[in-house]
Amino acid sequence: MAFTRATGKHRRPSRAARVGANVAGIATLTAAGVVAGVAAPAFAASPADDAQRHEDTGLTQAVVLSDHVADSVGEQAQMQQGSADQAAARHQAEAEATQQAALVKKRADEAKRKAEAERAEQERAAREAERKRLNAFVLPIAGSFVSTTYKATSGLWSSGSHTGVDFHAAEGTTVQAVGAGTVVEAGWGGAYGNNIVIQHNDGTYTQYGHLSSISVAVGQAVTPGQQIGLSGSTGNVTGPHLHFEARTAPTYGSDIDPVAYLRAHGVDL
Repeated sequence: MAFTRATGKHRRPSRAARVGANVAGIATLTAAGVVAGVAAPAFAASPADDAQRHEDTGLTQAVVLSDHVADSVGEQAQMQQGSADQAAARHQAEAEATQQAALVKKRADEAKRKAEAERAEQERAAREAERKRLNAFVLPIAGSFVSTTYKATSGLWSSGSHTGVDFHAAEGTTVQAVGAGTVVEAGWGGAYGNNIVIQHNDGTYTQYGHLSSISVAVGQAVTPGQQIGLSGSTGNVTGPHLHFEARTAPTYGSDIDPVAYLRAHGVDL
């Protein structure tokens, strides 16, 4: 009786078909770039295993290759993750360093602005103090007092009355400019003896007479309280003192009340 080969889905695949499937699977893994270095040992079987190899369906090789692939992929993933972590840490460190540098610069800028503001305020205050000092007026002799009043009458004066006031002063007492201005006369003044006339910034003039010495020159700028000479008894006098006049012009005859003049400029006497 003749036997016939089973057909349909229950028929076992031919050896050629199974080998072809194995080769196709390996080729697919090789194309993925992960089995090139691990496939060779699977094909190095000894002759004693030939019979078993002929019966091998190719599944064992695929499993071995799959394990190697998994290990390789895992290692690659770990390396990539490590690199990513390092890059992230580096970026974070760079960002923190940039932020810290920005903070340091901000603080330095704020400190600089504060220092500049303080310096500007100090300069402004100094200018204001200097302005006040230059605009201030003082007594021509510090701590002195009026010994002869304005417009007092006597035969001692050619005009018949006193054109200024006399400040009490011993010989050689410091005489100072009552306010800021420019010297317009410095030298002998006849009955006034050695005298100085100063033009002030507000356009008024003051005169200092009977000096024993003069320490300024014509054209020289002076400031309030600056020494301009020493008191004495030169000219038409009966004793040492300072003759002081306030004027609207540099010449004789333009006199005004010197006490009222000084008080109008803030001098208390």
